[in-house]
Amino acid sequence: MPQDSTAAARIRRAATEAFGEQGYGGTSTRDITRRLGLSAAALYPHYPSKEELLYAISLDGHRAALAVLRAADDPAAPPAARLRAVVAAFTAWQARQSTLARVVQYEIRALSPEHYRTVVAIRHETSAVLAAIIEAGRAAGDFTVPDPAGALLAISSLCVDVCRWFPAGAHDDPDRLAALYADLAARMLA
Repeated sequence: MPQDSTAAARIRRAATEAFGEQGYGGTSTRDITRRLGLSAAALYPHYPSKEELLYAISLDGHRAALAVLRAADDPAAPPAARLRAVVAAFTAWQARQSTLARVVQYEIRALSPEHYRTVVAIRHETSAVLAAIIEAGRAAGDFTVPDPAGALLAISSLCVDVCRWFPAGAHDDPDRLAALYADLAARMLA
């Protein structure tokens, strides 16, 4: 992974926008550097390939999402409050960072097998935050869910899918959407 620099960060931002608009497969390195007013060769000192660039973006995005969930979770709080806080934070992040989130969520299959495994490990950590809350709620008798894995999948999918469509119609405020999704998740498990 290249050492981070202002130029590398600018390239990642331009690539995120391009991948978000055209998809990974529909974006060339020339498309990315053109957004920056650079030659196509300007990318390679920072990222030896388009896939390496996607990997850097994927790591940034998945690590940021995981950090948001961990920061929102207070293990000392009651499970229902933890669930609401984490779902709200995850939903709001997906909305506020919708282009980045869309790229890291929906372009993951373009990663090399090694890079894919690294990113999926971070996804598992993200899922583990929610899984721990669901299990704590079941253990406390706060959540009555017959299929915890299915509930985890449903809640995760609900949150992640926000990046695909946000904003749309009346749903243009990340905080209102976060509150709605937190309520929906709590009702799903109660």
